[in-house]
Amino acid sequence: MTETVLEISNLVVTFDTPDGDVEAVKGVSFKIDKGECLGIVGESGSGKSQTFLSAFGLTSPNARVSGSVKFQGREVLGLPRREMDKFRGRHVAFVFQDPLTALTPHLTIETQMSEVLEHHFQVKGDAARQRAVEWLERVRIPEAARRLSQYPHELSGGMRQRVMIGMAMMSEPALLVADEPTTALDATVQAQVLDLIEDLRKDTGAAVALITHDMGVIARMAQRVAVMRRGEVVETGTVDEIYASPKAEYTQMLLKAVPRIDGDRNVALPQPEAGPPILKVDDVRVTFPVKIKDGSLFGTTKPLRAVDGVSFTLQAGETLGIVGESGCGKSTLARAVVQLLPRNAGEVTFLGRNLLPSEREAIRQSRRDLQIVFQDPLASLDPRMTLGASIGEPLLAFEPALSRAEREVRVKEMMKQVGLDPDLINRYPHELSGGQNQRVGVARAMILKPKLVVCDEAVSALDVSIQAQILRLLADLQREYNTSFLFISHDLAVVREISHNVLVLYLGRSVEYGPAEVILRDPRHPYTRALLAAAPTPDPDIARNKPRVRLVGDLPSPLDTRAPLRFLKSRIVDNPDATQYRPQWIEVAPGHFVAEHDPAETVIAA
Repeated sequence: MTETVLEISNLVVTFDTPDGDVEAVKGVSFKIDKGECLGIVGESGSGKSQTFLSAFGLTSPNARVSGSVKFQGREVLGLPRREMDKFRGRHVAFVFQDPLTALTPHLTIETQMSEVLEHHFQVKGDAARQRAVEWLERVRIPEAARRLSQYPHELSGGMRQRVMIGMAMMSEPALLVADEPTTALDATVQAQVLDLIEDLRKDTGAAVALITHDMGVIARMAQRVAVMRRGEVVETGTVDEIYASPKAEYTQMLLKAVPRIDGDRNVALPQPEAGPPILKVDDVRVTFPVKIKDGSLFGTTKPLRAVDGVSFTLQAGETLGIVGESGCGKSTLARAVVQLLPRNAGEVTFLGRNLLPSEREAIRQSRRDLQIVFQDPLASLDPRMTLGASIGEPLLAFEPALSRAEREVRVKEMMKQVGLDPDLINRYPHELSGGQNQRVGVARAMILKPKLVVCDEAVSALDVSIQAQILRLLADLQREYNTSFLFISHDLAVVREISHNVLVLYLGRSVEYGPAEVILRDPRHPYTRALLAAAPTPDPDIARNKPRVRLVGDLPSPLDTRAPLRFLKSRIVDNPDATQYRPQWIEVAPGHFVAEHDPAETVIAA
């Protein structure tokens, strides 16, 4: 007989708010057996996360929780904190959606990982450090030992997410609650992390609750699926039943909204405008000094080439998708383009004007036409400002003649366009879900109708239905106002959906560039092929049988000058201080450029 690890019966969660009671979870019931992965999908704010937070005592003080939650046959709902702490984190582990707020900002990675081992296993000192390094390496964080001394803000979004996953998995829990565990990860690391979760499930018999908006991840990982909407479970079934013949109209809508690399585009893109480019980026380089401990008194400082000579142009009305692994320089490049980071070399020409770092007033004036949507909406919004104030703030700076009433009308119109209820205008960021806060960030950037918007993982936290709406909104704004986009994402299907052209980055360098349809259907560079092979597919049969591509060798350090030549090892000078060869661009088809590389079979393996 199959052992049930978690059984939730008639769970109801109600919050006391100034606007009255809000019922976030309405009589939810399901169970997860040992060794089973249950996928929980639904729109942002549907109660997916709140169901599990409430089940294990992680709600806010204004919550009222009723029903039954049995963990390994024991009723745990309402247990005192001391009792809950005995198994929460040890037998039940969480991977939260937002790693920046879940990790403690003033503690190093080593301290936070060691806390788990000391609290639950009484392991400390060198043994704890060794185990922490082992798990950071298993989730593919380069230079794991060095990362232990760093703080969360010193890591990229994807690396922070991997730290969270490593912390949760190293206790080998009986139940792993993974709340959007791969939201911030690129395709190759996502595939490896999902492999780790799958190995844990198979090797230890752990139950997995996988909360995600990514239907491709569900197709690959889950045995059963629960679809939630507005706090209720609207459909359950095996993964094959849900994908092959969904009964609920809402489930059918979710599946239809999923973008696919191998399917038709759901978004009709306007044609870019001919003529001079709106943006020209020429040989941009961004380098950070990194101090390395080498036994000397002050250590050694080495340059980390975050962006190493990237060039491209962008036409008016064009969307350029920028893809690559976490830490490859995508966000750094975007921040250098919008002058939020100083560049060490290269030129950025916007609307025919070279944006020099010394010309602060010219850069300030360009802000009206040069906006950015950040990867982490909760960290980028002022927690003391209402949504209306945050969205309307650009109007105060650039359209001061507007009255308060006129600003409110503009803000509410934009909220409707991005799928936000205008009645939320006086709410604060902490009162919204992650996906809703992401929409606030999009609305804030779009309200001035700028000529160029950098979207840094702008739809990564959104469920598929709202994601589809945002992508259509971006295309409509592009068509109406001739807006250009730099669209940064780890989701290759989304990039194909919205992009005219694609630029692939690897360790700060460009390795492939060309039309989105060409690159994502016929990739030529080994790295691009590996990214595509790792991308999840929203079809259980394809997901199970899809051939896997693995890159040969260890993940190189970005501090090593030889690292960018991972795919051209035949030209490496085996000296970390030597000036290395720079691969040349080869035009393999009209408009399709690929960096030089060794034969693919020598650098990737099935």
